Amino acid sequence: MAEDQMHYDEMAQEALRGVIRKALEVAKTKGLPGEHHFYISFRTGAPGVSVSEKLRSQYPEEMTIVLQHQFWNLDVREDGFSVDLTFNKIPETLVVPYSAVHAFFDPSVQFGLQFEVKKPDTPVIAPVAASAASTDTEPKPDGAVVSLDAFRKK
Repeated sequence: MAEDQMHYDEMAQEALRGVIRKALEVAKTKGLPGEHHFYISFRTGAPGVSVSEKLRSQYPEEMTIVLQHQFWNLDVREDGFSVDLTFNKIPETLVVPYSAVHAFFDPSVQFGLQFEVKKPDTPVIAPVAASAASTDTEPKPDGAVVSLDAFRKK
């Protein structure tokens, strides 16, 4: 088999991360319609991620945020987003490049994407099957951080 010099995996990853960007743009400009809400899991140590030292110490590898009722100042850019959330009633601003996103899930319609990282520079994408998704995880205080184990492929 020939070597993929076109880098189709990178093209597909960029296209799928564009779905996240467009969904966030809708949330920013129109609000979240109906029952839509987003679980976004990202690597806290990835380049470009900005979280407080307190959050980084609590979530040294990965954290999941929920954008549903209580989020503010959502800023959607071509390369990532920033959002204000509260954690234990303490406001925090998070800056997340799309390249750091590990998973995106909208449980209202059972839509999910999962991005697995084999090496820091070589991400591989694996869409999550809707049947593998579940919404029976419980938010922690303030509804800001939850576990993605219910819909992550093992």
